[in-house]
Amino acid sequence: MKAGLYISEKKVMVGQIEVPDLQPGEALIKVAFAGICGTDMMIYAGKHPRAKAPLAMGHEFSGRIERLQGESDWAVGDRVVIEPTLSCGQCEACLAGASHVCKTLKLIGIDKHGGFAEYVAVPFDRLHRIPEGLSDAHAALAEPVAIAVHTVRRSNLKVGDHVVVLGAGPIGLLTGMIAKQAGAGQVLISDISSYRLAKAEQLGLTALNAKEVNVTEEILKRTNGNGAEVVFEVAGNQITAKQMIETVKTQGQIVVVSVFKQAPAIDLAAMHYREISLTTTRCCSKSDFAKAIKLMHSGAIDVAPLISHELPLEQIEEGFHLMENPDVSIKVLFHP
Repeated sequence: MKAGLYISEKKVMVGQIEVPDLQPGEALIKVAFAGICGTDMMIYAGKHPRAKAPLAMGHEFSGRIERLQGESDWAVGDRVVIEPTLSCGQCEACLAGASHVCKTLKLIGIDKHGGFAEYVAVPFDRLHRIPEGLSDAHAALAEPVAIAVHTVRRSNLKVGDHVVVLGAGPIGLLTGMIAKQAGAGQVLISDISSYRLAKAEQLGLTALNAKEVNVTEEILKRTNGNGAEVVFEVAGNQITAKQMIETVKTQGQIVVVSVFKQAPAIDLAAMHYREISLTTTRCCSKSDFAKAIKLMHSGAIDVAPLISHELPLEQIEEGFHLMENPDVSIKVLFHP
């Protein structure tokens, strides 16, 4: 079958791999749409520690059930979106109901072939039904929406709080949107991409261009010198690691969403003196995923403005080149 393959650092191409053999309890999914995310970009850059070439990346994808191996409530032809995490079910985290932080967590599209292919084998319990009225393209964004849901649920956000989001990529934008849904008063979002910041304004967020203003000074000015009750760090660099402490309110909370490629310097003394709390977030739970689908289906979260490009899989190279330029892209979807 046709697949978009990661071959080596900065090299992807369309090639052929075998249609996967199904194990008991798995469905063969004919992929409809699959999106490029930040993790795919890390793999593309040759920086991911687990991804091994040749690999069909893609863990954000939707499709239809083509075949089933074993008894289930699913039927051939059902439209589904995939929750890509694969957990062991036996470690302490899994047994406590937190399988998304499984000790040996794996992901479809990282540890095995994913959605940048015509077909993918997926366990039954990783399938979510796409409701009538939600398109396959929009459903493909369920996973990043679920990440944002999980991120905001991990925070102490209260109705009317000032919120800061450092980084206006897809996850940053969605985090801002979910924070608004959760009752945030003002949501300030910073980035260096004027294109992405224009999208932020379109989505009802207050955009700050880090190329034009001092982000820390501007946030303090807009919060009466106090800072925000909750700061979400979603950019993953040393600049925002510094800003997250400078822009949070005394006794406020920082939520680190980013996977930092290089360990940042963190001023723990500055956090200590103001009793600042810091938490992290990883992936999402099954309930977060279900909530994400409901939010999209109801229209509470409209992902259409985030989809900048829909390309055939044959244009996989172009898709990754587009994603390297944040001034022309947000979310690139492939359709095999």
